[in-house]
Amino acid sequence: MRIRREMKPIREYQGIGQFGPAYRVMFENDSHAPGSVDRVLMVKMIRLNTETAGYLYSDCTPVVISHERGSRPILENIIGKMSQNHGSGEALIGKIAKFTSRLQEKCANDSDLFEVGGTEEFIIEHGSDWCTDVARAGCALFQVAGFPARLAYLVNMDKAYSGHVIVEVFRTGVWGAIDASTDVVYHDNYAKPASVWVLMNTPAPIEAHSKGDSTPYTNAAQFGAAAISNYFVRDREKFNYTRSGINEYYKSILAMSEKGWPGELRWIHGEPG
Repeated sequence: MRIRREMKPIREYQGIGQFGPAYRVMFENDSHAPGSVDRVLMVKMIRLNTETAGYLYSDCTPVVISHERGSRPILENIIGKMSQNHGSGEALIGKIAKFTSRLQEKCANDSDLFEVGGTEEFIIEHGSDWCTDVARAGCALFQVAGFPARLAYLVNMDKAYSGHVIVEVFRTGVWGAIDASTDVVYHDNYAKPASVWVLMNTPAPIEAHSKGDSTPYTNAAQFGAAAISNYFVRDREKFNYTRSGINEYYKSILAMSEKGWPGELRWIHGEPG
């Protein structure tokens, strides 16, 4: 007689500790202000694995948009201009991805002047190369455009400080991964939108989307582990959009990155890993 294995409660797959103790420390030291929207979304993220995939790709995220027209005029104006020449389908999705990937061109280069967090309108106006912020801005724009969207956290478990945040967008009945920071819209070998789960299990298409140095996270290892978090543009009043500067923890990581990580990429703050 076959014994049916019961799934653990979803809450056991939720939170910043899902990627191990070292990444937990990294998330705990995130530069976003405590209690701010991005911290809350990290705490709510659910690890994507064989136990949770069924839920995450069925009941987890509503696929009906409830955005109220007129509530986000700046975002609506951006989408309105894009829609004039790019319709409302895959072409518009590509236009939004390209728009968000260019936000890094507007941001301050000095880490002492750079701010993380804030509303999507602030991120778009001032620019950002912080993947968490760019992904959230993209998520909001996709929803304003009429596409269900949510955040996906990717972690290369074999490397230190190798987290990245992208977006999943629902269309044609399926979820598809989109890197709002690098303008990569993932499709499978049949030109259909490819979800994070599909790419985790069938990594071959990932490399096909690489554009060289401009897409450093477009590799199979980056999709080694993932988590999903819902963010709804309609819930603006429920979140804290406090902005903050880059803290010393992340400044030291950025400094090592600028030096090319002498001695190779590694944990440098005593994180257990």
